[in-house]
Amino acid sequence: MKKILFALLLLLLPQTANAEITLDLKRGVVEPMPIAISTFHATSPQHRDFATQIPGVISANLESSGLFKPLNPRAFVQDVNSMQIAGPRFGEWRAIGTQALVSGSVTTTADGRARVEFRLWDVFSEKQLIGMAYMTTPENWRRIAHIISDEIYKRLTGEDGYFDTRIVYVAESGPPQARVKRLAIMDQDGANHKYLTDGRDLVLTPRFSPSRQQITYMSYGRRGPRVYLYDINTGRHEELGNFPNMTFAPRFSPDGNKVIMSMATNGNTDIYEMSLRTRQPQRITTNSSIDTAPSYSPDGKQIAFESDRGGTQQLYTMNADGSNVQRITFGQGRYANPVWSPRGDLIAFTRMYKGKFYIGVIRPDGKGERLITNAYHVEGPSWSPNGRVLTYFKERPVGPGGTQRQAKIYTVDITGYNERWLRTPQDGSDPAWSPINP
Repeated sequence: MKKILFALLLLLLPQTANAEITLDLKRGVVEPMPIAISTFHATSPQHRDFATQIPGVISANLESSGLFKPLNPRAFVQDVNSMQIAGPRFGEWRAIGTQALVSGSVTTTADGRARVEFRLWDVFSEKQLIGMAYMTTPENWRRIAHIISDEIYKRLTGEDGYFDTRIVYVAESGPPQARVKRLAIMDQDGANHKYLTDGRDLVLTPRFSPSRQQITYMSYGRRGPRVYLYDINTGRHEELGNFPNMTFAPRFSPDGNKVIMSMATNGNTDIYEMSLRTRQPQRITTNSSIDTAPSYSPDGKQIAFESDRGGTQQLYTMNADGSNVQRITFGQGRYANPVWSPRGDLIAFTRMYKGKFYIGVIRPDGKGERLITNAYHVEGPSWSPNGRVLTYFKERPVGPGGTQRQAKIYTVDITGYNERWLRTPQDGSDPAWSPINP
């Protein structure tokens, strides 16, 4: 993916003030904030499309979070030209129920680049909350929209945004007996979709590096199971190793320098850590049970994993060196696939109980378990980089007699509110969320 080059300018204007219009995210269900996102003012014909497209993406991003209610532009009274010249007429915006207002402009610089400026206004206090400008090339207009969305989200919620991110997943097609699985990547809203593998080899469980533009994934082909590193910027695939006894795909450490995985040796499955520099696995657990599905805490000091050492499939935590193992789930059914939140406060998991699958979250001390969504088959939770949203896939039987299956990717707020289907060209499974784009 082509890197974006931009300059960030703070717009220090006399009317800028520390007005406080914020959302309370501690409640289970948040009433969406009414926000007006105006068409941007364009100073040249070549950027008139951007002046409409950028606000459109911002509106879709904020609406998709479930925290904002973009107002219908048909209700806007003030036109973009008068707002650019004289500023907002706040009384008119209050009259249509607006709490926050976004305005902006797109201009052309002497070297042909675009200067995209936006301002966020508190309509009630009649103050500017934030204003920024970005210098970029025209083809990167969509990413600029995501960056602006993140700034607005952060200013109004107090939390980091997650719109300038990507999701890698497994694109699926074909009958169950000959399923074609390709690695694919897209923006978090489904745009800029791209296939990374050609489908000749089966791919599974892609994972993003938290510190580099890299993905690790498993591949099953004529040469047997392999683990690969894929560099997003260069398109290079590098074989990480041949692990015929691997039982669960590797995940990166928080610094991106190591991966952790489970492997079966002499009939026993344990957790191993491997440096990407030396490529030498180091055993962490030495238990006669099945220890698998490891995931680092965001500080790298602890590991969550699943194990049947207590007689049933449950979740555990331990120190990164394998010491101080603690069981954290005691509910009925089976627990699997723990994934630590980037904020460190929760661990997402899959639970299987009475023929149903659930996605849930639990605190690292084993308290506060909450089930968020359920389905015939739901699996593969992955966190947004701000720890506010989960993505996962749901699978259901389709066709005559339920002999075929359909897999779709979804997102949901950690409260269980605002579940959304993320559209993909084909079926999709095993999604993994990237960190914020560099």
